[in-house]
Amino acid sequence: MELAQMQKSLQDYTKSLFLEGVLDSQFLQLQQLQDESNPDFVSQVVTLFFQDSDRILNDLSLSLDQQVVDFKKVDPHVHQLKGSSSSIGAQRVKNACVVFRSFCEQQNVEACHRCLQQVKQEYYLVKNRLETLFKLEQQIVASGGMIPAMELGF
Repeated sequence: MELAQMQKSLQDYTKSLFLEGVLDSQFLQLQQLQDESNPDFVSQVVTLFFQDSDRILNDLSLSLDQQVVDFKKVDPHVHQLKGSSSSIGAQRVKNACVVFRSFCEQQNVEACHRCLQQVKQEYYLVKNRLETLFKLEQQIVASGGMIPAMELGF
């Protein structure tokens, strides 16, 4: 695939992530912090998000599987995941966490289990999509190209 076509594919793919609500404008702000002195900034931040999220989701699963659920332990995990997903622009994960927290406040175990599954589904979706995005970017750079800047003007 030629360079211009790869860049167009990247732009189209990135645009689809915003149109589908997978990402929001916070992701663009994160990208703006990346420069030549730190060209891997976004992927490093997102990789940390993935590592933290995997740990949090595991902790949430363990907490919700207890005989007696301690919502004072569950809610802070959901809050942390909501904050970190918001900071990278993972809009659908953040939105699922908002619903999850409301059920934590109600101490509704069954609804929290359903919300955890929804959060996991949204998390794995954004993880898969961002990994694909980073692969497209790596292909462009490996071909000697520049990553085109994205704007929300679509």
